[in-house]
Amino acid sequence: MTLAETRRVPPGPPFWAAPGLLRKLNKDRLGLMSSAAATFGDAARIAIGPKVLFFFNHPDHAKHVLADNPENYHKGVGLAQAKRALGDGLLTSEGDLWRKQRRVIQPVFSPKRIARQADVVAQEAARFVAGLRARIGGDPVDVAGAATGLTLGVLGRTLLDADLAGLGDIGGSFEAMQDQAMFEMVTMSAVPMWLPLPRQLRFRRARRHLQTVVDRLVADRGERPGGDDALSRLIQSTTAESDPAVGRQRMRDELITLCLAGHETTASTLSWAFHLIDEHPEVWRRLHDEAVGALGDRLPTYADLHRLPYTSMVIEEAMRLYPPVWMLSRIPQAPDTIGGYAVPAGVDVLICPYTLHRNPEFWPDPERFSPERFRKDGAASRPRYAYIPFGAGPRFCVGNNLGLMEATFVIAMVARELRLAKPPGYRAVPEPMLSLRVRGGLPMTVHPA
Repeated sequence: MTLAETRRVPPGPPFWAAPGLLRKLNKDRLGLMSSAAATFGDAARIAIGPKVLFFFNHPDHAKHVLADNPENYHKGVGLAQAKRALGDGLLTSEGDLWRKQRRVIQPVFSPKRIARQADVVAQEAARFVAGLRARIGGDPVDVAGAATGLTLGVLGRTLLDADLAGLGDIGGSFEAMQDQAMFEMVTMSAVPMWLPLPRQLRFRRARRHLQTVVDRLVADRGERPGGDDALSRLIQSTTAESDPAVGRQRMRDELITLCLAGHETTASTLSWAFHLIDEHPEVWRRLHDEAVGALGDRLPTYADLHRLPYTSMVIEEAMRLYPPVWMLSRIPQAPDTIGGYAVPAGVDVLICPYTLHRNPEFWPDPERFSPERFRKDGAASRPRYAYIPFGAGPRFCVGNNLGLMEATFVIAMVARELRLAKPPGYRAVPEPMLSLRVRGGLPMTVHPA
């Protein structure tokens, strides 16, 4: 590669387009990324006033930034600003602190421990199905909201060895935290936190509530120390801090981040999967037949995961179209070259799984929902980094296996007994927050299989 080639600048919109781009960043982030991919191809330079975004949409670009040269890239637009709301948890921390946090939490997600949690996940899934069954023939259920309750219950029992029921509206507090984090992103953290805006007042209440929840969980665990769950490990790690106030802050940041990321992504995946299954009755029929044949009328076990291959394919295709981690933003600490383009230090580099998963070079007819794409023989023909619903490289989502097991059990158990249908005329609209969720919830009526 010649020096001239490495100095190339990606194409992009003209400077006078900045006001419209800023509106899109605020109101239509998916549209902004999709338009960039459609107009400029695999690389674009998007200048929004003083903010410069370098957008890359090829598997080789994702591999370089996320896996080949990750030490050069810190968290960028979005999570960098979200730090004011979320603190220094695993999502936002960098360097030695991040490595320490990852070492503390990694054993909780070991394959052996995940396998031991299968019965708990199946029990929570059965409770979810029973709640839906009670609504057969009734008014629509907000399946997205119900899925959030399910995933919080699973998280509490599997990662914290705690029952989160009775601790107030944890889901609502996480919602306020996430709203504030996205507000920080859109405003580039330019709005003072002390301003009494309604959103920021909700955020303050949510932060106080979640701190109370953390203190309660820690106090309860103090009465029964030990254990291999995340809460026990975090208590042991943070109490080793020389300054108790620092330890308490770390505990809050890490636990809130773990809970937010640990339930939000799986709830989003379940919501989009139910939406897509409803749109494709033939998919529901195959899911139903597979679940009946593999499970009969019993609860699933860890060993059943390999007996539900079509269910896994449906979940993978749902995450292709609606990846829970829809955007990965990074800031290069030193100048770099990506795909032959010169990237200065300090700019924001965007890898967008939402558009990468729709790149027609690697996904024929990319807007079509087709679980068969994920047959084993099909996956071998695609570049590894064409599909990154959980990120990639060292910061690959630590809880992916637990989330996939939970989604597989839930989809199979629902399809075995029930059929969920959206009301006529309802349209599911993506809302790109920290995860890609369904805007306003997902109303569905419940029918017997």
